[in-house]
Amino acid sequence: MDFHSQEYWQEKVRHCVPEGRLFINGEYCAARDGTTFACINPATGQTLVEVARGKKEDVDRAVAAARAVFERGDWSRAAPAQRKAVLNRLADLMTQHAEELALLETLDTGKPIRHSLRDDIPGAVRAIRWYAEAIDKVYGEVANTGEDALALIVREPAGVVAAVVPWNFPLMLACWKLGPALAAGNSVVLKPSEKSSLSALRLAALAQQAGLPDGVLSVISGYGHEAGQALSQHMDVDVMAFTGSGRTGRQLLRDAGDSNMKRVWLEAGGKSANIVFADCPDLEKAAAATAAGIFYNQGQVCIAGTRLLVEESIADRFLALLKQQAQNWLPGDPLDPACTMGTLIDSAHADGVHGFIRDGENSGAQLLLDGRDCEQVASLGPTIFAVSDPTLRLSREEIFGPVLVVTRFDSEAQALALANDSDYGLGAAVWTRDLSRAHRLSRRLKSGAVFVNNYNDGDMTVPFGGVKQSGNGRDKSLHALDKFSELKTIWIALEC
Repeated sequence: MDFHSQEYWQEKVRHCVPEGRLFINGEYCAARDGTTFACINPATGQTLVEVARGKKEDVDRAVAAARAVFERGDWSRAAPAQRKAVLNRLADLMTQHAEELALLETLDTGKPIRHSLRDDIPGAVRAIRWYAEAIDKVYGEVANTGEDALALIVREPAGVVAAVVPWNFPLMLACWKLGPALAAGNSVVLKPSEKSSLSALRLAALAQQAGLPDGVLSVISGYGHEAGQALSQHMDVDVMAFTGSGRTGRQLLRDAGDSNMKRVWLEAGGKSANIVFADCPDLEKAAAATAAGIFYNQGQVCIAGTRLLVEESIADRFLALLKQQAQNWLPGDPLDPACTMGTLIDSAHADGVHGFIRDGENSGAQLLLDGRDCEQVASLGPTIFAVSDPTLRLSREEIFGPVLVVTRFDSEAQALALANDSDYGLGAAVWTRDLSRAHRLSRRLKSGAVFVNNYNDGDMTVPFGGVKQSGNGRDKSLHALDKFSELKTIWIALEC
């Protein structure tokens, strides 16, 4: 892959004119009341574009269009092969516009252009294409009955889906929801985070160009308490699919109960444990994976390995290796293809992460590596704490930044207890040569995924999601279709 040069991307920026209007029923438009908000580049502090501030009236228009096209059947009753063809064309167009989409992602979020181009956009394309190829291979069922009946079990689209997605992987996480929802035949109203609207707004035009009927996909930029809540309280939204904070997730559940009892699927973050035993087969590999697992994307990853549990007998050696690996993750200009860490999403979020660091220092945690010496306000380098008290705020709350908390353990039982002592349950990892231990812990760790001798490997074939307060339901894999479809039983009495 050609990542070009810093000068190449700087020239691209000079000619970049992002779209900031809402996309409703097949056309771009201003918010009904004409209000906007500034889209800020976190690396420079400069305004990229004024983005339309969608509110209830705009959401009502988008949902009405989504319902109308759903009931007409232009998409909902189209043959799976037809939906497959359109979604594959969309994936092709996304690939053709990969550099444009990657640049929007980097300007909007401050992540390195190398990662946007290598990971985010290809990941979004894979999600759309995977469900395009899967949907005509998902079959109904015929139940076993007597000769006097025929019992069919069919899968139907759920209806109008509201997808509310976060700012850390804006386009990829949007496509994790759009892929299965659209492939299943639903209409979707997508609300990106107000901190990262640009790639979703551009995607809407590509979807229309690919042949998606008007109204099947609308994109409403705006704030969660306005556009987001208008969706969660809407009486004509059938499904709410959300990735974000637990606080917002709880509000969505309340709104669903107070409105039409719409289905709400949540992915609400994590505090994942990365457990390294003394019999780890490759400490250098484990150290590299540990560093990537917490410092990639500036630590703004739901399943980041934020808690390192390391066996006492190898702890000093492993921490020395980890500090060496941390040198590979240093903040820089996101437009420099050599940059491995960009900025945090904005200065307000950076202030919150800095608050965790100060709290850790004040609570007696040992600061092993301090990443605060950065030129840019929204930047933070690798930061590592040693913690012996697992009840500290550092060890319990999701920081969403490049801050690692290290705790030592003496036994497998202690490691398991520490790992499971969390309100979250999104991911966990185990590094060991012992196959029995790997199996045993994989079953006993309370998380949606367990990685053995790797951290966060996987692809579209396996589900992603958590337990406990990390949420419910699953993104990715065929299991994601369950969120966006209904099962119907058809029982036919036969004459024998």
